[in-house]
Amino acid sequence: MNVLIVESDDQLRGIWADHLRRLGAQVFCASSQDDAVAEMQHRTFDIIVLDLVLEDGSAFAVADFAAYRSEQTRVVFVTNTTFFSDGSIYKHIPNACAFVQSSAPPEDLAAIVEHYAGGN
Repeated sequence: MNVLIVESDDQLRGIWADHLRRLGAQVFCASSQDDAVAEMQHRTFDIIVLDLVLEDGSAFAVADFAAYRSEQTRVVFVTNTTFFSDGSIYKHIPNACAFVQSSAPPEDLAAIVEHYAGGN
């Protein structure tokens, strides 16, 4: 399972990466839209953990580029906001498979990622 984590917060990114590596995932990390696109130009990911509100760049642009590079790549959005809490994210981003609060326990996020990446 190849996972890309796109998160501006170094600490969160590290915690999530550690939990996913314990499940046997190959984890790559990016802190911005540009970093994420660069990673996707070099490899294909089964799933992307993507902060909805990046400090540098657009989460929608990252998700769109992921869909362009590989139709199979799914996106788990994480956020600490209430944007799209009504589920409308799924109408806007066709490769979105889950929407999780950033404060969720990291083992829960890892289980969600493992579940949705399992079909790839």
